[in-house]
Amino acid sequence: MTLQLVDAANLYFRAFYALPESITAPDGRPVNAIRGFLDMSAALIERRRPSRWVACLDLSWRPDFRVELVPSYKAHRASPDGSEVIPAALLPQIPLLLKVLAALGLPTAGADGFEADDVMATLAARDTDEVEVVSGDRDMLAVATDRVRVLYTGKGLAKMEVMGPAEVQAKYGIAAAHYADFAVLRGDPSDGLPGVAGVGEKTAAALVARFGSIEDILAAADSGPDGFPAGAGAKIRAAREYLSRAPGAVRVRTDVPLPVLADELPAEPRDAGSLDRLVGELGIGASVARVQAAITAARGVG
Repeated sequence: MTLQLVDAANLYFRAFYALPESITAPDGRPVNAIRGFLDMSAALIERRRPSRWVACLDLSWRPDFRVELVPSYKAHRASPDGSEVIPAALLPQIPLLLKVLAALGLPTAGADGFEADDVMATLAARDTDEVEVVSGDRDMLAVATDRVRVLYTGKGLAKMEVMGPAEVQAKYGIAAAHYADFAVLRGDPSDGLPGVAGVGEKTAAALVARFGSIEDILAAADSGPDGFPAGAGAKIRAAREYLSRAPGAVRVRTDVPLPVLADELPAEPRDAGSLDRLVGELGIGASVARVQAAITAARGVG
């Protein structure tokens, strides 16, 4: 069996920007994100044939514990009141999409104080089946193991990359388990992560490949120059305060309190009446049918 974990926000934001707002319900409301999310989910289920499926939610898109450690974390993506910037045409589609998923019988999971990345990492870590993590966030590469594969969608579903430990090693020159350490050193503007001044991707990869974790890199920098690229030791020591805090913000959590989920692909809608009403209200019949057909194929029925 295979468990497929989907970063819901990543998928519905991608759908919203990929499809025009002229895709509307019969009453004129935009449903481009809803239809796109359902169509992409159907494509993933059809192509990968998982047995189980969960949409993972950002109930806290910028958790306090991460901001306390790295104040710049996602700060450039926050509105003046600190909330996430969500386009006005997308915002009302999100609760409607969740209603559609619930009616279909496709579960969602989230926890206050945590991002979808943490939810996916926790579900992957506590499972025993093969797991596929669908994400456009490179930080999730850290969860790749012989049992867990990351379906990286940073370039879209058409160019989706299946990333296991060997693929991460080949692409970045580091062990997947140390991807967060690499990101801390190199920095990541998309997350407001400054990195270490003067340490680029090549040097970051060399340090992580040789020493491993940020904690081990700091210890090695204190011990002497052996194994460090020229001048890197001084840069690492100068960034000690940042390096002592950032790993706790960048590393995904695997201790999110989550209930046991009924996550097997459903043989039939959980609430057929509600699903019919939503299909009629939103005009999403074709997209819902695609999801149902993909589920039927994945379950090996027909």
